[in-house]
Amino acid sequence: MSGEQITESPKSEYSSPKFEYNTEIVKPSLLLHSCCGPCSTSVIEEMIPSYDITVYFYNPNITDRAEYEKRLESQKKFIDDYNGSSNRKGTIAFIEGAYEPELFIDEVKGFESGPEGGARCRKCFYMRLEKTAAAASMGGYDFFTTTLTVSPHKNYRLISEAGREICARYRIGFIDRDYKKNNGYLRSLELSKRYSLYRQSYCGCAFSKAEK
Repeated sequence: MSGEQITESPKSEYSSPKFEYNTEIVKPSLLLHSCCGPCSTSVIEEMIPSYDITVYFYNPNITDRAEYEKRLESQKKFIDDYNGSSNRKGTIAFIEGAYEPELFIDEVKGFESGPEGGARCRKCFYMRLEKTAAAASMGGYDFFTTTLTVSPHKNYRLISEAGREICARYRIGFIDRDYKKNNGYLRSLELSKRYSLYRQSYCGCAFSKAEK
C-alpha cells in the first residue's frame, strides 16, 4: 500500500442521509432564512420544485423599526401573491422571528466602525444563520439555507463558512448554495418588479446606512 493520500473533492452542498436511499417521492422540508422579499423570490423559484419551504424572516440587523416593517410586509406580500397564483409549484409557509435589534447591536459591539463586508458582517451572518438553524432543529426541518447569497454585495465565502460550522454543531442539513449564480440576482430583480415589491437601498443596519 503506497503512502499516497487520497482526498475527496469538497462537496458544494451538505445533504441529509435521510433522503439518500428514499425511493418515495418526498419533498424534504426546508427552513429558508430570508433577508427580504426581493431576495427570496428567485431562491424560492429555484428551490420550491424540490423542497417544502417555510420562509423564516429573522433580521435583527434592520435597526430602524419602520424599515423593518417595510421589508416584512414586502416579504408577506410576495408569499401571499405566490400562494394565490395559479402556476405555483407549491405552497410557502411563513414564520416571523423575533425582532430584537438590541441583540444585534450587542453582538457587533466594537465593530461598529468596521468596513462593510468585514468582521461586523461576519458576526451578523453568523447570528442570523445560527438562529435559523436553532429554529429548524426545534421545528424538525430537514434543511436550512439563506437568501443572503443572492446579493452581489454579500461575501459568499463568509456565509458558507458560517452555515457549514453551524450545520455541524446543530446536526441539521445545510444547503450551501451561491444563489446569485446562473443570473439568480438578475432574476430576483425581474420577479421583484413583477410582484411590485419594495426594494431597499442598503443592507439594514444603521452602520451600513451611514456608509451609503
